[in-house]
Amino acid sequence: MKYILPLLFVFTLVSCSEQKQNNLEPIDKQSAREVTLKAVVVGDSILHITSQKIWANGQLVAQKVDTVKTPKEITVWGEKTPTTLVKTPIYVTVE
Repeated sequence: MKYILPLLFVFTLVSCSEQKQNNLEPIDKQSAREVTLKAVVVGDSILHITSQKIWANGQLVAQKVDTVKTPKEITVWGEKTPTTLVKTPIYVTVE
């Protein structure tokens, strides 16, 4: 029983401690594929922009930017209110 209070105190300190943020910027780009996803609202449309850079042995080998244009809001059949695509979640699959 006398060990429970100190043990609870240690668990509280460990669980409330601030997690170290893992920043992806310092990754070595000697041989890597860098992909940037961005959404830009233009009028009643959204531009979904994907930028890719491929690095090999410290040199930029290839670079390409793709853009997909979607409406800002869509109305699903049977629904009265439109659904906004401004804050659509991003799902990424890496193979």
